[in-house]
Amino acid sequence: MKNFVQPGATITLTAPSAVASGDGLLVGSIFGIASTDAASGESVETALVGVFDLKKTASQAWSTGDKIYWDNTAREATKTATANTLIGVAVAAVAGGAGDTIGRVRLNGSF
Repeated sequence: MKNFVQPGATITLTAPSAVASGDGLLVGSIFGIASTDAASGESVETALVGVFDLKKTASQAWSTGDKIYWDNTAREATKTATANTLIGVAVAAVAGGAGDTIGRVRLNGSF
């Protein structure tokens, strides 16, 4: 196919703020995970699909299959849809204690 560009599992984005490898970032409607550290305005390879452990809203329980959103202000994953961007689904249940701050998310690059 002469018009094929790439598989699209990762793309290069401009970091909207300083990011570390493994941080989530949102550029317009595109959400992904930074593969390296990058300063604000630098190019960063960004994974758009896969399963990642992400910082999540504390004291919020997740069930497997819950829709997960990105809170770009707090820079964390959440079940709260209002004013946040859909990024994927929870692939493991997480308790809702104050110390439960990591959730496992399957990203869907088509959102």
